[in-house]
Amino acid sequence: MIDFSGAVWRKPARSQGSGDACVEVAGLAAAVAVRDSKNPTGPVLAFNRQAWAVFAGQARTGRFDR
Repeated sequence: MIDFSGAVWRKPARSQGSGDACVEVAGLAAAVAVRDSKNPTGPVLAFNRQAWAVFAGQARTGRFDR
């Protein structure tokens, strides 16, 4: 079980102050956690660091752009 109580949540820089719906990310020792910024007490997804690095790298290259 992952303890999220000490997580420091961050929003992407592009969404700061825009009021847009967004996700928040927290780096933890064992995982990277993701949650809906509109529902901070809701469910949290956790990914191992290797899976997150692959996803983030592909997102940066535009792999998931429509």
